[in-house]
Amino acid sequence: MTTTSPAPVFDHLMRLTDRRGTFEHARLDEPLPEHGYCTDDVARVLVVATRQDGPDPDRTLNGLAGLSLRFLGEAQALTGACRNRMDSTGRWVDEPALEDAWGRCVWGLGTAAAHSTVAWARHSAIMQFERAAQERSPWPRAMAFAALGAAELLTFDPEHSAARELLTDYAALVPAPNNDPAWPWPEPRLTYANAVLPEAMIAAGAALDDSTLRQRGLELLAWLVEFETANGHLSPTPVGGRGPEDARPGFDQQPIEVSTLADACGRAAGVDSNPIWLDGVRAAAAWFMGDNDAGQLMWDPETGGGYDGLHADGVNGNQGAESTLAVISTLQLAQRLSTVPQ
Repeated sequence: MTTTSPAPVFDHLMRLTDRRGTFEHARLDEPLPEHGYCTDDVARVLVVATRQDGPDPDRTLNGLAGLSLRFLGEAQALTGACRNRMDSTGRWVDEPALEDAWGRCVWGLGTAAAHSTVAWARHSAIMQFERAAQERSPWPRAMAFAALGAAELLTFDPEHSAARELLTDYAALVPAPNNDPAWPWPEPRLTYANAVLPEAMIAAGAALDDSTLRQRGLELLAWLVEFETANGHLSPTPVGGRGPEDARPGFDQQPIEVSTLADACGRAAGVDSNPIWLDGVRAAAAWFMGDNDAGQLMWDPETGGGYDGLHADGVNGNQGAESTLAVISTLQLAQRLSTVPQ
C-alpha cells in the first residue's frame, strides 16, 4: 500500500547547519546563530542523517552525519559525561553531565553505528559510544535514550559488551508496574518525551530476550497512544505536562512529543503485529499535516522546516532545530512503514 505522508525534506535543516553544528533556534525561517548549538539537537541530527532510507549513499547526509559525530565527540569528557551547550564562537558554556544530552548522545551514536553506510563514521560512532557507555545516569529519560542507542548497536554487533552491559543495567532500573489500570504510567504525570520510556522497555526486552519487559513496554505504549488520542487524532501532552484529570486539549503542544511517540510506535511495529503501531506512526505524520487540535499545518512542505509549537489559536512559526528534526524523523518512519500491510 502507499502512504499519503510526504517524504522528509532536509533543506531547512541544512540551512540551520554551519561548519560547527546545527543552530538550535530560528526566528521564523531565519537561523539565529547567536543562540548557539546544543548536543540534544545534534544527536537527533545524527539519528535522522544515518537512518534515512535510499538506494544510493547521500553525500549531503553523510557529511551532516560526519559533522554531527565531530560535535558529539567534542561534547564528551574523557569520562563519558556530556556537555550540552556551545555558544556561537564554539565555546562550551556548561560542564559535562549525565542528563538528557548524554542519553541522546548515546542514542545518536548507537544509531550511527547500526545504520551508517560509511565505515569510518561507524567506527567513530562505536568508539564514542564506548566512551559514553562508561557512565550511567540517575535520570530515567536519559537512561532510556541511552538504552535505545545500546539496542541499536546490538543490532550491528550482538556481542558488543559495553552495549549489552548498559542495556542490562537499564533493564534492572525499570520500576515495577504500579498495578493501577486507570493510570499505569510510572510517574504521577506525563511530562516530556514520554514515549521514550515504553520504547526503551520494548528495545531492551527485544535485545535481551526478556519477553516480560518487552510486553510491559508494549502495553504501556498502547495505553499512552490511547490516552494521547482524542476525536480521532493525536492530542499530545502539552508543555506543562498532563495528569489523569487534566482538561483536553492542552496547549502549547510541541512537535518533539509527536515524533517521540512516532519513534516508539515504529519500534513496536518491528516486534509486534498489532496494527495500532502503524496507525500511531500515521497519526503522528498526520498531526504535522494539520490533523491536530487546532487544525493547523505544522511544517513548511517546501523546506522541511517544522514549526515550534501548536497553540489553541494558531502556530508558533519559528522553525528551530528540534521541531524541524521532529518532522523529518516522523516522516522517515511513515515512509519506511508505508509498505507494511495493515
